[in-house]
Amino acid sequence: MAKKEVKHFNIENIQNPDFLKGLSYKELDVLSEDIRQYIINVTSKNGGHLSSNLGTVESTIALCKNFDFLKDKIIFDVGHQSYTYKILTGRKLDTLRKKDGISGFQKLDESPYDHFECGHSSTSISAAAGLAYARDLKGEKYNVIAYIGDSAIQNGLAFEGLNALAESKHKVIIILNDNDMSISRPVGGISKMFRRFSTSIIYRKTKNVARKILKGRFGQWLLVKFTRIKNWFKRKVINMTIFDNLGYSVIGPIDGHYIRQIDHALVRAKKINKSVVIHIKTIKGKGYEYAESDVDGDWHGVGKFNVETGEINVKNAQVSWSSQYSALLKNEMSINNKIVAIVPATGHGSALDSLFALYPDRMIDVGIAEEHALTFAGGLAVSGFHPVVSIYSTFLQRAYDELSHDVARMNFNATLLIDRAGLVGNDGDTHQGIYDEAFLYTIPNVTIAMASRSNEALSLLKESTCNHGVFAIRYPREFFSNKVEEVKKIPYGSWKVELEGKNIAIVSVGPMTLKLKEALENEKLNVTLMNAIYLRPMDNAKIKNLLSYNKVIIYNPYATKEGFANALECELANLGYKGEIVVKCVPNVFVKQASIDEQREEFGLQIKDIIELIK
Repeated sequence: MAKKEVKHFNIENIQNPDFLKGLSYKELDVLSEDIRQYIINVTSKNGGHLSSNLGTVESTIALCKNFDFLKDKIIFDVGHQSYTYKILTGRKLDTLRKKDGISGFQKLDESPYDHFECGHSSTSISAAAGLAYARDLKGEKYNVIAYIGDSAIQNGLAFEGLNALAESKHKVIIILNDNDMSISRPVGGISKMFRRFSTSIIYRKTKNVARKILKGRFGQWLLVKFTRIKNWFKRKVINMTIFDNLGYSVIGPIDGHYIRQIDHALVRAKKINKSVVIHIKTIKGKGYEYAESDVDGDWHGVGKFNVETGEINVKNAQVSWSSQYSALLKNEMSINNKIVAIVPATGHGSALDSLFALYPDRMIDVGIAEEHALTFAGGLAVSGFHPVVSIYSTFLQRAYDELSHDVARMNFNATLLIDRAGLVGNDGDTHQGIYDEAFLYTIPNVTIAMASRSNEALSLLKESTCNHGVFAIRYPREFFSNKVEEVKKIPYGSWKVELEGKNIAIVSVGPMTLKLKEALENEKLNVTLMNAIYLRPMDNAKIKNLLSYNKVIIYNPYATKEGFANALECELANLGYKGEIVVKCVPNVFVKQASIDEQREEFGLQIKDIIELIK
């Protein structure tokens, strides 16, 4: 008798996860294939986090089959692993990461199925612990799940959450998605046997009965002896993990692409009366050959690409600022052996891959551990090396204390290459790089600069190694035309006058300055344009020159007003400036996802908006 063929699913017809409970495992496997193909197709058109989501399909299906997430709570860590969850909870991904569309992360206002938001790593366990605590204080009954993976477990916050939750009576189920980037796999048949035994109903019931029977002084003495024997057995015979040693019940490791096995593990986990870790092994990029074989991270977060060929779209004849600073750093490391570069798992994103091969002893990837990166830099600096910390703007905010206390306070020399400074577009409000300028202004001994062209970038990088304390160089997530220009040393703290005119002066920041210059020349507008290369310290001589103008426009499309613009405005006021000051910066809000052009349009930061202020 021929086997009945399982029909494929129309993914866009899914309204909620209820239908999963009536499906066979064969049907669930077909659903996994269909969801995986849907994710590939959508991200090929919109970009997004591909590999991480391809690895979480089966486990997310199993979770949605076993829990009711209108009542139960789940937090995906990092939130970019939630595409399958969005699909199963009735969200179509055709508008993924577009303006007013579906977010690439969980969003509280997007669906009643979303219970927390995280665009950065390692928050899930602490947040889940808070949800579980609140649940029990209110006397409510529901499950709380933290789904953590993609290296997030190694961050200090994750360990703080694990430590606190281990002492808590408020149960959380932790799904550890191990795709060879998070935690090593405990091996051996005895280890697996112990886990199966320690989480079984018989074991737990026997343990509780024994505690009741062994009362009195002799019983307690006997219980202590048995416990010591058990702990010795764990230490000497069984390959324990940190979760075992913290006192968690541990299930696994199990195959994270085998729904039946995950299903059984979740059933067991629900019956355990304390926090439990389910360790699943997955393949990042599962089901798409280009992503599955990726070892460099090309397919972790992608732009548009060709599904058939795996060709990722790039902007021809243009260079990213990340690539430019990587090339400049490569050259500086070749002539200065005191430079040691540090990245918090952002080496590929900042185009530093080739440097790791060239300088294996002076390129340090600390993983998703931004706080450690900065204090580690302090240790290098006090020892006579010059640390260069390459870090995304939005990640730097997590290391504010370490930067302030462990580097700047002692006036150590260090360079910060702040990638993704400014608006970042489709990643949305969790990843906007618009705040670092303002918070860097609150820390003494910090220089802040931003180049508008490649020769300025080289001058700044060289200057950053010349004993100025912390030297922060900001650059955007954008491309530029790589014109060969003469490199001239820019005096420390100075600005450049790009155009000279009358009545109106514009003080502009960053690469948009060149586009503004071109537009002013095309319109034949008689205004002065100053390129504020150094945001701190500021060019006092040129600020005094501004006093002769009727209007000063401060244009910084890469940061909020609270940094450089405020400082310049205050300095003009202190000097008694009587003219009009117009500030055009990104507003101090959490900027929602859209293209960078759409975001600038919304905030009146396009070149045409500045031209209109002049005419």
